[in-house]
Amino acid sequence: MSSLPSASAPASPSVGPGGALDPKAELSEFLRGRRARLKPQDVGLPDLGRHRRVPGLRREELAQLAGVSVAYYTRLEQGNGRNVSAEVLDAIARALRLSDTEREHLLHLTRSGAHAKKKGRLRPQLLRPAVGTLLESMERVPAYVMGRRTDILGWNRLASAVFGFGALPEERRNYARLVFLEPSMRTLYADWEAKAAETVSALRVYAGQCVGDPELSVLVGDLSVRSEDFRRLWAAHEVRDLGFGEKALNHPLVGPLTLSFERLRLPDDPAQSLMVFHAEPGSASAQALRLLSSWEPGPKAGSAGPGAPEAGATTDTGPGALGPGPDTLRGRPAR
Repeated sequence: MSSLPSASAPASPSVGPGGALDPKAELSEFLRGRRARLKPQDVGLPDLGRHRRVPGLRREELAQLAGVSVAYYTRLEQGNGRNVSAEVLDAIARALRLSDTEREHLLHLTRSGAHAKKKGRLRPQLLRPAVGTLLESMERVPAYVMGRRTDILGWNRLASAVFGFGALPEERRNYARLVFLEPSMRTLYADWEAKAAETVSALRVYAGQCVGDPELSVLVGDLSVRSEDFRRLWAAHEVRDLGFGEKALNHPLVGPLTLSFERLRLPDDPAQSLMVFHAEPGSASAQALRLLSSWEPGPKAGSAGPGAPEAGATTDTGPGALGPGPDTLRGRPAR
């Protein structure tokens, strides 16, 4: 459900230099959140029950587990990551029982906080022509390229038939915006809550790597105002990096789809990922994909790169704002 923030809603994201997210606040909130989720019995400490005044471990307990002074850890949890050694971060990560992805996120946040400065807009990401050709050649599987901030940079015609990217104007081709602001996405994903959490986690991973991106701050701020679900998930600071998995979809035209996916980072720009979906051979989902591919009359691939010429006007004649119909799957030709 999308709504304006209430008095009990999590606060809007803290903004630092240049309108970007505040790296010190990001580091502080991440550490406090990870500490709060640990119970004393999880790390072999006695549980004092109702006598504990804080959720999770105390700072003193965490500092003892990590082998650092309470004052040192307190400064770090207050967002001061300057001059923290890799060895100390490893010790804190072990004490907090961070996953590999969370540990990497912590490392990025401490570096961002230590070198925080005003940054301008990043250069637009472009889809390489060879990647567009690759998308076009993948005729039997849905595939698209996702860039910074979950922007949809390019797709093939079967991805458009499944997800409806070609029916959208360029400014709406952002997966986070689609998941939280497009009602049809709640119907498309059988487990929408899991997809929403995965999407926010992807934004969190990117925020750690490029916390100084002012456009990320704009996106997070807008979604925080417009979606209560986004505010709740963003405040949780969950960080996961899913490279593969399975999605259950409820497609408005062909019904249930079960698709496995693989995410492949592009070698020349790790911030771009090729997302490829496939169905079990001989399954009902594979048959449904073949049916969807036969309904696609538009260009075989699309690109959201700046300056790409339009391939034709689009109308939302399919089911919902994202549904594929005979005239909704026209995107921009791959460049």
